[in-house]
Amino acid sequence: MVLNPQKMISNKALTVWRISGIIKSLIGWAVTGTALFLLHIFDLPFWISMILIVLGVLFPILDIFVIPMLRWRSYRYEVREEEMELKEGIFTKTRTLVPMIRVQHVDTNQGPLLRKYKLASVVVHTAATAHIIPALEEEEAEELRFFISKLARAAEDDV
Repeated sequence: MVLNPQKMISNKALTVWRISGIIKSLIGWAVTGTALFLLHIFDLPFWISMILIVLGVLFPILDIFVIPMLRWRSYRYEVREEEMELKEGIFTKTRTLVPMIRVQHVDTNQGPLLRKYKLASVVVHTAATAHIIPALEEEEAEELRFFISKLARAAEDDV
């Protein structure tokens, strides 16, 4: 029997990711505006300007509305006694199992946007890589960090 992870990240992640999309879009529009200005100055073909304008409209719609919702819907996690399972991906679905015996340490991260919305990400480090559970409520993230750390110590003691 294959168990799918059931726990979801906070729905406040949508707001944080949308604000991040707005910031990226503003930067993109500044670059696009500069490029359009230079295209006009150097009298380059009109079709290049049209492509830039279409991309300047399309990418913000994707970054602000579509991708955050798809990303939030697709992310699931589960922490069990023996392992942690992560399921993510919009187009390419990835399922990762991290054995507790492999966990070296666990962190919580908070950037300015996450802090404003009282969210934190849990980062589980192994010798090979780091696995992130993004945008959990602060209390939940702290509890999960301690819980994973406790399970990792117990798994290490059993060896």
